Amino acid sequence: MDFRHEWKHEISYLDMLALRQRLRAVAQTDRHAAGGRYLVRSLYFDTPEDKALREKLDGVSHREKFRIRYYNGDTSVIHLEKKSKLGGLGNKQSAMLSVTEASAILQGDLAWMPDSERPLVRELYGKMRTQRLRPKTIVDYTREPYVYPAGNVRVTLDYDIRTGLRCPDFLSPGITIPAGDAPIILEVKWDAFLPSVIRDAIQLEGRHTSSFSKYAQCRIYG
Repeated sequence: MDFRHEWKHEISYLDMLALRQRLRAVAQTDRHAAGGRYLVRSLYFDTPEDKALREKLDGVSHREKFRIRYYNGDTSVIHLEKKSKLGGLGNKQSAMLSVTEASAILQGDLAWMPDSERPLVRELYGKMRTQRLRPKTIVDYTREPYVYPAGNVRVTLDYDIRTGLRCPDFLSPGITIPAGDAPIILEVKWDAFLPSVIRDAIQLEGRHTSSFSKYAQCRIYG
């Protein structure tokens, strides 16, 4: 399992304006981002005891969480993802889901999962059975992504974080509401090294690495 370095910073709107100008000067906009941004919708899983949430809040170093995700309202491409964290390192495993399969999971129909050829689907099934993982919270936000080839760097500006109160709304437009007074989040991910040109571009006075979690933020209503 390959892990990448990950930084998160909570930033202000003025910070974002400054970073946007710097990043546009030294990095490239992700080619998948029409107009320089895209909408992300995720559905996070957790146990009845809120294992994923509590491990995050308690600062457990080695933890994992499952989510289903699609972009720009397009349910023709849906990803099942497992995000693993080990200190300041992160790893993401992914498998495709059809809209029928995602809908079945939302409805609690798991019978098809043990026979899937995708290991990640089978792993989720096992944990839905043994740990009682279930869909918990919808998380919506807007993302501005920038990439830099050296170091395989990806820098994102995430804002307008919103939450859905009903998991069954995940595959439909569904009404979402602001997730409290959520900050703007700068995320930086890289492999073996972070090039100095990017390190310099993202420097902000008085800002420090944060453990902010969009999932935790979106759980403020339950």
